[in-house]
Amino acid sequence: MRFIVNWLIAWPERVAQYLLPLAPLLARIVVGWVFMWSGWGKFHDLPHLIELFTSDWGIPFPKVLAPVTAGIELFGGIFLLLGLLTRIAGGALAVTMIVAIVSAKWADVDSLETLLGFDETEYFALFTWLAIAGGGTLSLDHLLLRWAGRSGRG
Repeated sequence: MRFIVNWLIAWPERVAQYLLPLAPLLARIVVGWVFMWSGWGKFHDLPHLIELFTSDWGIPFPKVLAPVTAGIELFGGIFLLLGLLTRIAGGALAVTMIVAIVSAKWADVDSLETLLGFDETEYFALFTWLAIAGGGTLSLDHLLLRWAGRSGRG
């Protein structure tokens, strides 16, 4: 039994320690890229986004919140790509996903399976992880913490 535990748990854990910096980096690159371009597209079609906020989703103050949402996606995506202000960007984007689920998807929820199957739910989980774990050692956050003389994991 000890051999199985060492072979199936301990050995992969030792190997993973060498790859640990890649996890937040890959997550940041993928969602940062997606949301940078999503925000860019929303900025370039604000009238349509305002209309969606108004008529389809019933979000209050659409002329204010539509550009705010576009900005959070655009700049949050850029910050995630850079690993700069990762926890703040991840938190802001996680809140954006909650609003998206509640306002645009909630009527479609008929089970936990449906809720967990939304892309927005997956993004929410990933943004929440980045907000908690930070950008990792391959981030500007980590470099800035080292420069400021603070030890940190990013």
